[in-house]
Order: sequence, then structure tokens, then C-alpha cells
Amino acid sequence: MGQEHSQEQVARNVSTEQLSLELAQRFARKCFTPLEITHFKDVFRSLADEQDGIYYWKEETLCRFLVIPDAIGPGPLLNQMATYLGAFPFPSLAPSILTIEAMLKVVVIMTERYGKVLKNGKADRNKLLFRSLAVFDRRMSSVYEKPSKETLDTLKEASPEARESAIASPIEPRYTGGFLIDKPSNDEEEEEDEDELALAALDSLDAIEVFKHDQKADTKIHHAQIPVDNFRRLLMLLLVVAPLDAQESLSKHAQRLTETRLDGLRRVADSILWSFTPEQNAGIFYQPFNTIIPVSLPFMFDGLNPLFEHFLFSKNIDLHKRRRKLSASAPLSPSIVASPIEPEVPDDPPEPLLPQEGEILDLNVLSQLAFFLKGNTIFRRLRPLYQGVDAGFSMGSMEQKVFNWHAPSILLVSGIRLASEPDGARERSYADTLPPKRFPNGSSGNSTSERVVFGAYLDVPWKHTYKEAIGGSETLLFQLEPIHEVFRASTISKDYATFTKSGISFGCPPPRARPVSGLSSQANLGPVCLLLDSSLEYGVFNHDSTGGGSFHPSQTRRTDWQDRFEIESLEVWGCGGDEEAEKQKAAWAFEEREAAARKNIRMGKDVESDRALLEMAGLLSGHNASGGSMG
Repeated sequence: MGQEHSQEQVARNVSTEQLSLELAQRFARKCFTPLEITHFKDVFRSLADEQDGIYYWKEETLCRFLVIPDAIGPGPLLNQMATYLGAFPFPSLAPSILTIEAMLKVVVIMTERYGKVLKNGKADRNKLLFRSLAVFDRRMSSVYEKPSKETLDTLKEASPEARESAIASPIEPRYTGGFLIDKPSNDEEEEEDEDELALAALDSLDAIEVFKHDQKADTKIHHAQIPVDNFRRLLMLLLVVAPLDAQESLSKHAQRLTETRLDGLRRVADSILWSFTPEQNAGIFYQPFNTIIPVSLPFMFDGLNPLFEHFLFSKNIDLHKRRRKLSASAPLSPSIVASPIEPEVPDDPPEPLLPQEGEILDLNVLSQLAFFLKGNTIFRRLRPLYQGVDAGFSMGSMEQKVFNWHAPSILLVSGIRLASEPDGARERSYADTLPPKRFPNGSSGNSTSERVVFGAYLDVPWKHTYKEAIGGSETLLFQLEPIHEVFRASTISKDYATFTKSGISFGCPPPRARPVSGLSSQANLGPVCLLLDSSLEYGVFNHDSTGGGSFHPSQTRRTDWQDRFEIESLEVWGCGGDEEAEKQKAAWAFEEREAAARKNIRMGKDVESDRALLEMAGLLSGHNASGGSMG
């Protein structure tokens, strides 16, 4: 019986290898053009290591080709992800050798091109990426070695077709340092542990049962976690690649990694990391990963798309010369002959990602914003409208700068938390304008500082508000430091934003025009809100976990808190390009002409007629007329 079981196991392994090869071939035919496959093959072959006729990539090769910055140190983690994704859709075969078929699957997953093959095209890759990053009761870090002679001998014994494409047996990792993971807290409510992308892949091959049989050996996803140090390095890499364009080398962005920039990257990464990892957990489990990313970090992995698109552009191939067409029946077969390269013409220097850095908004924070605001709306698309340090901290100067910008904008405010008891007359005076504080200060995350950074994305132009607030369903309220979190608009209330003589608010009902006798004149705070006082000297962020206001409460922090802070910096950035800037300039010029026209009005000889005309135009009111009483 033991021999029969062994034979069944061998047959099953052959079956999974054949299915893996067929899936790679389908990806090649349907997800890429023949020219892209030509480039991909040339890139792979030109850098691959060879042993006994087997071509494969090492970790060093992968990191060198993608120009991964050594200063961040995500190389081993990126290799871990690739060797897991290369085994798709059979997780029990990971880590795989990075053969040409394995690398093709890595590229198709990282660039999200799988929709043309997988029937369940709506299934996202987040669960698959989590699996590729997670460990199952393993040590914290791992280093994968090149394939052993025994592994390659096994491949050589396979059929000629399978030898090039079979996913080899997993290489035993060597682990250094780390800890054993704790038991996850959500065992009692585990959801169905099925990988939607893998099921879709096997469904396209009519091999669902094979996958389910293979998956039985795979550990449940809820028993896995991503080590904190690994995730921090990944976050730093994702922040660097966030502004990457197609065919743009990462080296241009890596050159900006000065010590100051690296310190800022670590600070931003820690703010994001802390939203996943309360102090009681040593790693990131799938439940918070799957909860936080769709709400607060929906575009976090977008930078991986252009990064792995580099596999589809070989520098050895001259695009201006004919190449023989690749056969559709064997898209991953023989190597190609590259044409000579013509001298490269230097490109014009690209437009800077940000026209100038502010006291709050720098390149690191810009990438942080791109994790929840689409990159094509902010990279090279932001204009500084108002900066308190330059224009002055007053409602009038802010109004002059931000009004007439007929496009969305981003407000950022930073400050230092106030002590529980007001210190000095100014703080006491400010405290009197607010209801008594019922909630404690918010968490400081991993920071020893009392600095906080909040912000809002306003999807409509600014204007004065009286009875009704402004803003739409795309308005966002967010915290950037010390914990990253986004609070999305609710439909329970539509008091998204107000601009009045009482101050600026997001999530607060508009203030009453006149205080009602017997009622307090204190500010009316919403359940989740940000309020800046009329002097732009102090601010408060309130979070009531019961919700019920204009913004949804936190999805992970089920506690109440309130941060009162003294404002250090205040900035407003306009989302748009030259067209929006020209419109604002035109509006300013129109207002200046109108003001000059009003100022330069001169009375004619017929004073009464002129006055009547001005009153009809609304430029003078009747009670300003001089003279005796009528009648």
C-alpha cells in the first residue's frame, strides 16, 4: 500500500506540474502581446543562471534587475514573494525555482494582467500577496539558496517539455533569528480559506479538485502572520515605488534616498505599520490586513505594477527594426536573437513630483497620500494654494489663497497635543469654546513625540458656508501621524466641511448664525470630526467609536479618543494642473477688476439719479442716503 500511495503522490505531482505549465502558456498567449513576450524572454535569458541546462534567476539577479535600493533592504522579502507567486496556483509547491514559467506568473500577478485568463477577474490579489509575505510558525527572516544538484537532477529526468517549465520541489530555506507566532485571535470566526485567484486559475483549467486536494496540505491563512520588520521594509519599498511610471527606472527615485529621506521613510512606514499592529501582536494577521487595506490603503500595492512591467522592455531589442513573430502555439519556446542597440537620446528631465515641499507635505508624505488617493491625481498634479508659515495664520489669508480653486484640494494640519489640563490663558480660553473633554488622547503608536498630523480631501471647491455644509461622498478625513487611518464619508449626515467665521471643520454641523438664548455657544463636535478654530491656532480631532456622523469611525480602533493640539503648520494643496491654475488666476483678476471698478466710481452732476442707479445695482443701500426725513 505504501508503494501505491507513493505512485499516486508522484502522479499528482506530475499533474500539478503539467497544469502549472499550461497556466503559464495561457498567461503568455492571452495576457501579453507577442512583442512583450519577446522582450520578456530576452530579459530572462540575458540574466539567468544556468546549471545542467536549467535556467533560473537568483535573488541577487531579481534585485539587481529591478534596481531595488540596498539601503531599504527588502531584497530577501521580494525574493520570498516571487518564489511563492511562482508556484501559483499550488501553494504547497512554494518556494519555487524562478524558472521562465515561474517568473512569467510572477509578472502577470504583480501587474494584475490575469483578468484575461481567470474567469473571476474581479478577485483581487491581496490575499495572494499576504500569503507570499506571511510565515507559518517560522522564524522571522529567510534566505533562499540556489537550486541544489539533486533538485536539478530531478528536473533533468523529466520529459523535455516539462524540463523547461516544471515547478521544482521546494528548496529548504535557511532561517536566522526571529520568534514563534502567537495564536491568532480570530480562530473562532475563521472565514472560508479559499484563494479566489487560485480557484479561478484552476477553474479555467477544469482542475478545481486538484487544487483543493493540493491545498489541504497548506496551512490555514489565519494561522499566518507577516513579521513586523519584514512588513516595514516592504512599506518603505512601496513608498519609494509609488510614483513610478511605466518604463521609468527605480534608480532615479533611489538616488533621492539620503539619510534625511530614509528617516522620513521610516517615520511614515511606522505610522502605517502601527495601524496594523497593536502592541499586543508581534506580527500582522490576515484579518486586519484584509480590513485596513481596502479602507485606508486601497492603492498601496499599485507601485508594483510599473515595477514589474520592466520585464516587458528589454534594452537589447531595437524597437525600430523588424523581429520575427513569435508562434502563438509555443509562446515561451526558443530564445530570440537581439538586434543591435542604437545610441540612446537623452530624455528631457521629468517634471518634479511636487513643485515645492511644504512643512508637512514632502515626497514621503506624498507617497503616503498615494496609498489612498490615486497617484495620477496627486503626482505632478498638486499646487500649493496656502501655507500658513508664508501667508499668515488667519481665515482671511486662507480664504484669499484657496477660494476660486475650482477643483478638489487637500488640507494638512500638524501640531503638538495639548496637556489634559489647559496651560495658560490662551489654552483655557480655547478649552472654553469646546464641550468638556470626555475621551482620552489618541494612541501615540510607536512614536515618543506628541506630534499629530491630520488632513482632509475636499472633493468640491471651497466657499463660505452658512446653513449648509459643502463636500460630497468622495470627501475624506484622515490621520497621517502617529497612526495612519482614513475615515470615509458616511451618508447618515452630510456635514462634510464648513468654512465660517467660527473656523474650519470637517464632520461638524454648521454653527448657528446667532446663539440661542440659554444655550451654550460651545462648538458642536461631530462623532468623527476635525475642527480648527477661527484664529487657526488650535485644533481638535474627535473620534466617537459609536459613529453616526458624517464620517465612518475607525475599522480597527474600537475606542474613543480626542486629540486637542496647538497648530504648528497648516497647508492647502490644490489637485489639478495648469488649467486649474489658470482658471484661478482668471478669477482673481476678475475680482480685482470688480474691486477697482467699485472703488473708482465717481458721481456725476445728477447726484440723485446716480444714487438711484447705484441703489438699483445693489452697490448702495437706501438707508445710507443723506438728507432730512421724508413726509
